[in-house]
Amino acid sequence: MPQESSQAAEEQALHRVVVIVDANSNPFELGCATEVFGLRRPELGREIYEFSLCSPEPRTLMRDGFFTLTGVAGLDAADSADTLIVPNRPDIEVPRRPAVLDAVRRAHARGARLVGFCSGAFTLAEAGVLDGRRATAHWQWADDFRARFPRVQLEPDVLFVDDGDILTAAGSAAALDLGLHLVRRDHGAEVATAVTRRLVFAAHRDGGQRQFVERPVPDVPDESLAPVLAWAQERLDSPLSVPGLAARAALSPATLHRRFQAQLGTTPLAWLTGERIALACRLIERGVGPFETVARRSGLGTTANLRALMRRETGLTPSAYQRRFGPAPD
Repeated sequence: MPQESSQAAEEQALHRVVVIVDANSNPFELGCATEVFGLRRPELGREIYEFSLCSPEPRTLMRDGFFTLTGVAGLDAADSADTLIVPNRPDIEVPRRPAVLDAVRRAHARGARLVGFCSGAFTLAEAGVLDGRRATAHWQWADDFRARFPRVQLEPDVLFVDDGDILTAAGSAAALDLGLHLVRRDHGAEVATAVTRRLVFAAHRDGGQRQFVERPVPDVPDESLAPVLAWAQERLDSPLSVPGLAARAALSPATLHRRFQAQLGTTPLAWLTGERIALACRLIERGVGPFETVARRSGLGTTANLRALMRRETGLTPSAYQRRFGPAPD
């Protein structure tokens, strides 16, 4: 009986993610939220979120009448959310339902985390919770957003913005990037990597990467960076450099830089640093120590560099990250 009670308490302690679905909501972003937060996780041996949908109406007609959603909770379920994902819909000019905006305001007032995928930024802004805050939205609606909500600090060229308790993602696939960022923030790099692997999704893309990545039709059969990326990932503890990566790819540094921008939306140095930080996080989660060893094995060199870069990318020092995500003490 005590064991059953402790298991029940553990289940109750799960972080509760609730998605509000309103008329004309986009099914893709709803699917992203369900995939990241709603699926059972046998590969982890435990569940990491409690997940539910809610709607202000018993029957919700999704975008363009694709299908009707029924059987979900009422809007009052939003009042128990630790993370509330707001509706996103393509008809940005249509005012959001007052009951939905009130639910968003109540969640913000009690300290819940708010998330807007794609046009969800319009819902958050209309609720008034983005005034004076940083946010992003799909690039095609940037001008409309600025005109309607001049008090919001819009960053139109990034994949997502993490402004603490309010997070926004740009169009479509950026919802997955932001969802995985939240998993990483809540549970660490190792769990996020497991979720990413099950999604068969690309490796971590930083929120500051550009929304629109130009990919012109190549003039040669294969200009993929995959071989040199895989080669570098196996040698992160080595003194890799941009000229070294270029030599491995048989390219000039300038050409390598252009291909990184075209294919990944970032620079070679930023990609390399991000990979090393991700490796350092995984090493800390696995209990590798001391931090001098983590810095050396991840290629970050010194504990001072490890500390500075981890704090910049995760908001936590190595010690704080270890306390939050590292192995439990014996």
